[in-house]
Amino acid sequence: MPLSLRRGRVTAVVEQHGGLIRLEVDGTACVAYPQLTGPVELGDEVVVNVQARELGLGSGGFDVLHVNLTRGLDLQAAEGAHVMKLPYTPLQWAERHAEEEGGLAERLEGMPVVCCSLHSQVAPVCAGLGGTLRVAYVQIPGGALALPLSDTVRLLRERGLVATTVSAGPCFGGEAECVGVASALAWARGAGCDAAVCSIGPGILGTGTTLGHGGLSAADAANAAAALGGAPVLAARVSSADERDRHRGVSHHTRAVLSLCRGGVTVAWPSGLEAPDWVQPRREVEAGDWREACNGLPLSHMGRGADEEPWFFAAAFAAGRLARELVG
Repeated sequence: MPLSLRRGRVTAVVEQHGGLIRLEVDGTACVAYPQLTGPVELGDEVVVNVQARELGLGSGGFDVLHVNLTRGLDLQAAEGAHVMKLPYTPLQWAERHAEEEGGLAERLEGMPVVCCSLHSQVAPVCAGLGGTLRVAYVQIPGGALALPLSDTVRLLRERGLVATTVSAGPCFGGEAECVGVASALAWARGAGCDAAVCSIGPGILGTGTTLGHGGLSAADAANAAAALGGAPVLAARVSSADERDRHRGVSHHTRAVLSLCRGGVTVAWPSGLEAPDWVQPRREVEAGDWREACNGLPLSHMGRGADEEPWFFAAAFAAGRLARELVG
């Protein structure tokens, strides 16, 4: 399948963050990652990838800057970087990886690791963990690969609910880059973190099938955490408003993740909600104060808010609270 590329000119720079620029190219919304493409300024001649927007995908409401022809050519790799992201693809680039610096813990020593199959679970999970623990957010593949795309993580970092960010595997843009989720968790423990939250980025890959969705990365995270002596907690995907049968009640995504977990994982379950028999092993958690704890945080699941999907956010909050209880 070919890349769908279009040449254009930057007509507006709307918003800039450390690893993300929101802009317009010929009046159409676009995002750029200056870590990859270099700086972007008004009037620059650029090439953008338009395919997701033209296909009308859920995550395709904007284009992605592919190359800045004005000031993005002949960019040099970061000093000392030689391990490639997206190797042997037209987008490969070198990054320094945390494993090269040492400091990885050999064991997690019971560190709780909350495993999310949707990015919209991250804010209530972190609210459940509270603001006094040192929490690492680890982005894993299955949704957006670019960590800076997440406004939620940026806000959690600013508010102290996340202490550091790690991008694992093909994901990029974290404060630390790691080759995979296992080394990301070992790095977090070695860096003195009390807990970790693993999640896919915004959006999710999906085919409507049992095994063909990005949420399965949560099983990879849970299995790695268990193998390294951590305490994996699964945030259940619960919905009372989703129109799709496969996601009503407890989503088939949660069932699929559990089917691939090799042991040691616990599903956090909010007290007051009846659980299907197959949600095992589970632990009920009092989560009645989730609204107060999540006040001021972005709560949106498939365009639905807290009043429309109360149990979705309560279940995610319960996972964070259980992880807090498990901190040694």
